[in-house]
Amino acid sequence: MSPSPPDSPNSPARFAYWVPNVSGGLVTSRIEQRTDWGYDYNRELAVLAENNGFEYALSQVRYMASYGAEFQHESTSFSLALLLATERLKVIAAVHPGLWHPGVLAKLGATADQLSGGRFAVNVVSGWFKGEFTALGEPWLEHDERYRRAEEFIRALRSLWTEDHAELAGDFYRIRDFSLKPKPVRDELRPHPEIFQGGNSTAARAMAGRVSDWYFSNGKDFAGVTEQLQDVARAADRAGRPAPKFGLNGFLIARDTEAEARETLREIVAKADTEAVHGFRDAVRQAGQSAGDGKGMWQDSSFEDLVQYNDGFRTGLIGTPEQIAERIVAYRRLGVDLFLLGFLHYLEEVEYFGKRVLPLVRELEAAEREKADRTAGAPA
Repeated sequence: MSPSPPDSPNSPARFAYWVPNVSGGLVTSRIEQRTDWGYDYNRELAVLAENNGFEYALSQVRYMASYGAEFQHESTSFSLALLLATERLKVIAAVHPGLWHPGVLAKLGATADQLSGGRFAVNVVSGWFKGEFTALGEPWLEHDERYRRAEEFIRALRSLWTEDHAELAGDFYRIRDFSLKPKPVRDELRPHPEIFQGGNSTAARAMAGRVSDWYFSNGKDFAGVTEQLQDVARAADRAGRPAPKFGLNGFLIARDTEAEARETLREIVAKADTEAVHGFRDAVRQAGQSAGDGKGMWQDSSFEDLVQYNDGFRTGLIGTPEQIAERIVAYRRLGVDLFLLGFLHYLEEVEYFGKRVLPLVRELEAAEREKADRTAGAPA
């Protein structure tokens, strides 16, 4: 089944935020972070976010206490709690195929989708943290095999969510005449809960082109985004389907002056938890290096990049509201559909984004649409 139609190039940029359901905040630094991983804080944040321009939220998935992330709330249950606390926000639960059976997740997802009126989504994480798998006694597959398993997992989910008698005879999963009822909420534009995936490697890009609705990239500059967009589009074209929509990670530091924003970044890095950053680097090093062509996640990440553990500083959303709005629109022009944002002090900065940055983004987008309309209407 094809994914929902791609966004029009002139459609507005969409925004998501990283749910801080993991202790330690979104930067591995000893700088003050007025963010809490508990439910009460996150419930307040979710309501605030949906009232300040955010359409999606992504719950992180960690299972084992490690490198500064000592406490974690499980992603699917936490996502459902946030869905029930909000009215419009779509919540994406990150899941590992190696630790879930697709039939079990499909059942959970259908229930969460029904309870929330069609706002549940999943982010399929092919598996980067070897220590979690080995600690649980689960097999750790070679890099490209993890993506083969994830692709099979997605195919199984889509079948279970849309067919009355799902069948799959795969290398990793086998499903025999399985009927799941009730199905998730369905309409013309959304045949099943949206399926996101991440990964920078060639295997990840090819998989996204074949089966995913959305592709998430780690933080990238304009050249990096362009390369990934082109690779994923080519993979989709080879598969005979529309290209998935594109999401980009970014850590946003908006301040009244550029000097204030840059000083915040400098302080974050200067106060980095060196031991935790190195621990994370060691945990993910195999993920980047295991991709033979050098395109794996974190393959070329510097120490500073890893202080924000998804390379969020690289996207460059740091400066005044005007500077950030212009950069967001420039990325949108390249084809980025969704910006997945992290913040230092969530409650204050999500509201600042909604009041100071988002209106400027919408003004710039309107001006671009008006210019495009004038050009289209000009005589040849």
